[in-house]
Amino acid sequence: MAVALATIVTSALTGSLSAVADGHSGNSIGSDHWGVITRNTIGSPVAVLRDGPFGSFGVTGSASRPPYGNGSLGIEVADDSTSLNPPSEKVDFGNEVDFYGGRVRDLTALGFHVFQTQENVDFANARNLPNIKIEINPRLTADPYSTMVWLPPAVTQTNRWSGPLNAVTTGEWFLSGGELTPLCTQSSPCDFMTLRNALPQATIYSVAVGKGRDNLWAGAVDGLRVNRYVYDFEADGVRARRVG
Repeated sequence: MAVALATIVTSALTGSLSAVADGHSGNSIGSDHWGVITRNTIGSPVAVLRDGPFGSFGVTGSASRPPYGNGSLGIEVADDSTSLNPPSEKVDFGNEVDFYGGRVRDLTALGFHVFQTQENVDFANARNLPNIKIEINPRLTADPYSTMVWLPPAVTQTNRWSGPLNAVTTGEWFLSGGELTPLCTQSSPCDFMTLRNALPQATIYSVAVGKGRDNLWAGAVDGLRVNRYVYDFEADGVRARRVG
């Protein structure tokens, strides 16, 4: 799979709001805070706000369109296994400003909807999916940086939109950097509550949806849930929808 260049998008969030770990209290979420996190981008992937996808052909009902509005976050990463460099690309699309300083222990609801394709499954397996990635200061050792990574459960219905995937109750999590070894490592992941409770003092740097470095993937994500808000990815920006 070849992708011409990385598409870097800065998106607009309509309105303003205050929040806690969903965009911490006291700051309004600005119009320029969502986009590709360039320091976490490797290769030439795509993460772009787009309309659709609609379909695929023959798919009807709620699975045939984005769950919120008309748009989504389109993601494409390649697996360049013939390169002399480590294989595959990587991209994160997120917000480095508005979640900063929030507490990991305040995270209570996380997840998203995904448009999975049969090609993605055939290339690897039904768990070949994007991740939620939360950069944090774990406050466990002198090392001030780790990333909490969600590995979603298998999505076997393909070429259509999934229902909401709950990152608190399904899938697995790991913490990069090995601060909790042998607990919650990439080779031995754990459930969300185990990871969250092992990080009582941890604070958040950023929240993102990302893919790589592992397998090629092409699809879309919408409705990123962070506590009280669902972030609706639209072609003209990111909109926060208060749950309930």
